[in-house]
Amino acid sequence: MQTKKIINDGNRTVDEMLEGILAAHPRHLKSAEGSPRSIIARDGPRQGKVGLVIGGGSGHEPTFLGFVGKGLADAAAIGNVFASPPPDPILECAKAASGGAGVLFMYGNYAGDVMNFDMAAEMAAMDDVEVRTVLTTDDVASAPRDQRHRRRGVAGNFFIFKAAGAACDQMLSFDECERIARKANGHTFTMGVALSPCSLPQTRRPNFEIGPDEMEIGMGIHGEPGIARGKLKTADEITDEMLDKILDEMAPTRGDKVSVLVNSLGSTPLMELYIMNRRVKQRLDDIGVSVHATWVGNYCTSLEMAGASVTLMHLDAELQTMLDHPCDCAMFRAG
Repeated sequence: MQTKKIINDGNRTVDEMLEGILAAHPRHLKSAEGSPRSIIARDGPRQGKVGLVIGGGSGHEPTFLGFVGKGLADAAAIGNVFASPPPDPILECAKAASGGAGVLFMYGNYAGDVMNFDMAAEMAAMDDVEVRTVLTTDDVASAPRDQRHRRRGVAGNFFIFKAAGAACDQMLSFDECERIARKANGHTFTMGVALSPCSLPQTRRPNFEIGPDEMEIGMGIHGEPGIARGKLKTADEITDEMLDKILDEMAPTRGDKVSVLVNSLGSTPLMELYIMNRRVKQRLDDIGVSVHATWVGNYCTSLEMAGASVTLMHLDAELQTMLDHPCDCAMFRAG
């Protein structure tokens, strides 16, 4: 049985989506000449500034397109649905973002992305553009604590990109921008839960199977297997299960500060997200951890998958300053 989607041609969905985004946000976004999958911030790149290039597969909107703008990413390379962008549009993003101070590549830790971004970095070096890479690895469920380098990058990208973009916007050195990006990644922890599958535009068929009364903790944003499947629990029980793992790893102490993201995987409504956020706040209050800022909504989705994720960024004064730094993007603003 096929799912229903408001599309024209499944093979044209990404290109038609990009046309619509550029039509909706001409003040913020443009595409690189001759490279429609290279989306550039109109007010981002400038001379002497470290450029920030993000990117990955489509289907996770507003990641990555929504975070392109002044104070955040200078450009995003866009792949097909759940597929890495090829090297050429990544290279065009690097050229557009380059202000002579180096370019930072940041994206989730997935094999296809690593391969293609690395190829683009080598190509950029031939054009005398120095590139450094910081992978995001915030998904607590995707590998053990002692193998964090193997973890996936998921909704925590939002906080990590935000901190790195602020460092770049403040005209900090290449070394400092890279350091802050790595620090932000190391301080960010995410867990998710899936309730139903999504379907790709080309197939319109569910990409995994799950029972009508089941949930899966730790499932990835492309349908990668999680760490536990069982009967659907209450919102508080689900939130507790995810927070237990996050807090165990983050190990906050009384008086610490965090930022919170409660993110929909696509079809879970705000009503349910706010119920989860209520429980997050209760749990943090119980252990004496204060919430500096909270975001609730669609920030890193998986097409129409039902489910949600919770992300905490463990703040210090520097990271708090980076999160508070103003930015102006097509789908997100701060400050």
